[in-house]
Amino acid sequence: MEELLARRNEIDRQIQQLYKQRMALDQEMSTEVAAGSLRQLLQEAIEHSEKSFPEYATVACQGVEGAYSDAAARKLFQYPGVMYFRNFENIFSAIESGMCEYGILPIENSTVGSVNKTYDLMCDHKFYIVRSIRLKIDHNLMVKPGTKESDIREIYSHQQAFDQCDRTLRSRFPNAKLTMCANTAEAAKRVSESTEGDKAAICSPECEALYGLETVVDEIQDNNHNYTRFICFTKKPMIYAGADKTSFLAILSNKPGSLYEVLKKFNDIGYNLIKLESRPIPDTEFQFMFYFDFEASVYHKDFIDTLCELEEQCEMMEYLGSYSEKI
Repeated sequence: MEELLARRNEIDRQIQQLYKQRMALDQEMSTEVAAGSLRQLLQEAIEHSEKSFPEYATVACQGVEGAYSDAAARKLFQYPGVMYFRNFENIFSAIESGMCEYGILPIENSTVGSVNKTYDLMCDHKFYIVRSIRLKIDHNLMVKPGTKESDIREIYSHQQAFDQCDRTLRSRFPNAKLTMCANTAEAAKRVSESTEGDKAAICSPECEALYGLETVVDEIQDNNHNYTRFICFTKKPMIYAGADKTSFLAILSNKPGSLYEVLKKFNDIGYNLIKLESRPIPDTEFQFMFYFDFEASVYHKDFIDTLCELEEQCEMMEYLGSYSEKI
């Protein structure tokens, strides 16, 4: 009996060893399939990259007329058919349903940093950046005609605008109530519709004529070099001629040197890493994902190989698009 038990234990040991080998092989195969998928995606997108960026398009923007996203859309497209949506999620839904071809959302501000919700939603919905634009943001404080600066008791705007004007607001309006709106243009609209004479809005200069308001403080932002980058994205992985920036998201293995190895890859190939930012992974305890933006032409001979090699180094990688930026 002991001999039989020993033989069975040996067979069990061999089964466990074979199972481990099978799991390792499955992992290797899945990595190669994923890399192949990324390679195919990039090759097909680059093959069709010679066409110019469209002049006509149906574009989804968050807010109402006069919002900064609206201004970005009108600078990116010569003839945009703009449709307005209340929140970021609705923009993605509009593109998924085919109602709109492209969406415009802010991605980062030079004063207060990234708009991480945009990145997160792009991953949740599998969308791709096809162009970006850097827009100078000048915030004005506006009121209904007849309202004086000393009358202001409540100020409407978006949280990003409040953050960009924080120092000025604390010094000039320390007792004013700050009421957050979905966007700056909606803030202007609410002030124009208010029956009270103590409201103000932080919004774009264009809102003055659109909503019949008056400016009481020009350029209320703390930093006069205040820029916001907006991204234009769509459902299909399209690359337009001249694309020289790429964005991706990655989860790295939890071991020493994993981030260094990724950074070393950029250094070795000579690509300029222009953004690296960590974000907590939802429903985990102190685990993080990383956002990467780097500069490199999609026509560089090692571009596709580099991205596929990076994918193999990461536990998970989401390609977010290759594009050029309009300034």
